[in-house]
Amino acid sequence: MKTFGLFAAICLGILLAGCDKNVVYKAYEDIDDGQWFIKNTPSFKVEITDSSQAYNIFYLVRNTLQYPYYNLYLTRKITAPDSSVTTNMEEVFLSNETTGKPFGKGLGDLFDHKIPFLKNHKFPRNGTYTFTLSQSMRQNPLPFIMGIGISVEKVENGK
Repeated sequence: MKTFGLFAAICLGILLAGCDKNVVYKAYEDIDDGQWFIKNTPSFKVEITDSSQAYNIFYLVRNTLQYPYYNLYLTRKITAPDSSVTTNMEEVFLSNETTGKPFGKGLGDLFDHKIPFLKNHKFPRNGTYTFTLSQSMRQNPLPFIMGIGISVEKVENGK
């Protein structure tokens, strides 16, 4: 039954991604057995063809209800076309700290979160940008994280 829920969530995600004309890039990487090891650092290569365009960039996190924390510390590394690198660590919230109620959209015991990390961002130049994500929690492996990804979306009319 869990496999069916995962399959349904993936299909729903594909359908929804096809509906948004502003999405420039959207991808997930499944985390093997829902055990995210610190050494597992998914990378996403995004081709930017219009550096005058503003973009909103989001983390995509998929977890189960059994995830033992309300938050997640992520480290992101962005490698620009000129090989310059920026690295940031930040805390994102997956559920209410007091009630435990998930913030994401759920299907069964699986929840998808779309968390903004760069708003109205303009890339300095056209080319391929590589986003590399790693978990920075104290637990290794981090359980019940099923997938991680990013979405890059054009900002429309200053939104």
